[in-house]
Amino acid sequence: MRMPHLAEYGSRTPAPRQPLLVAEIAATPADVLASQQLRFSVFAQEMGARLASADQGIDRDRYDDFCQHLLVRDASTDEVVASTRILNSDDAPAAGGFYSQDEFALGRMNELPGRVMEVGRTCVHADYRTGRAINALWTGLAGFMTAHRFDFMMGCASIPLPQNDPSVHALLHQLYEKHLGPPEYRVVPRHPVPQLQWRAGTPADPPPLLKAYLRLGAWVCGEACHDPDFGVADVFILLDVRRVPDRYRRHFLRGPVPFS
Repeated sequence: MRMPHLAEYGSRTPAPRQPLLVAEIAATPADVLASQQLRFSVFAQEMGARLASADQGIDRDRYDDFCQHLLVRDASTDEVVASTRILNSDDAPAAGGFYSQDEFALGRMNELPGRVMEVGRTCVHADYRTGRAINALWTGLAGFMTAHRFDFMMGCASIPLPQNDPSVHALLHQLYEKHLGPPEYRVVPRHPVPQLQWRAGTPADPPPLLKAYLRLGAWVCGEACHDPDFGVADVFILLDVRRVPDRYRRHFLRGPVPFS
């Protein structure tokens, strides 16, 4: 039996091509497998990422068994169309630490004053990248954070890194200038992004997930890490829930939290 729905995004009598999207926590191995298959489709088949589990047609790593997996389904087909995974500070020691620690020296992040959840491996099916699936994910995450009384959300937001693309480096430079967190919350990348000389130009548009983090008041906590397996620059993000603007609290928490 599935867990109760975390959130529903869309009309109960949806207009054509606007299906009801339902966010829920994976309750069975089959649910987790559906998420891993979607991740493989997006990361390996679309992005060309090198995955250790590629021969199985899934994206799986050692952290999956210690995470809760948040899924977004198209209610008309039951298909998983978006997913992310959550590793909390209570379970991270058993997993050998947070996933982010593979890419960053976290410093004082391990001493944050409160409950922490790490979000990662977020992806959306190509046919659902209109913003509604990301909204459904965020509504589900907000409900989960509230139900379990988390104080901080952290994770890596990925930026595609075409070779020698000055617009991407201009975006990174802009992030460091406008969204850098306090010194006590800085992390150090284990593999910094190779730097170009800064050139004047228009920064690349932030990917939707990163843009959503920034709108909610998240900090960028230092220089990005280069992930050559995925061909991206990973930016470490920290969101203190006390910093979320009221208008976004109302938007993402407009309905009751269905479980605790």
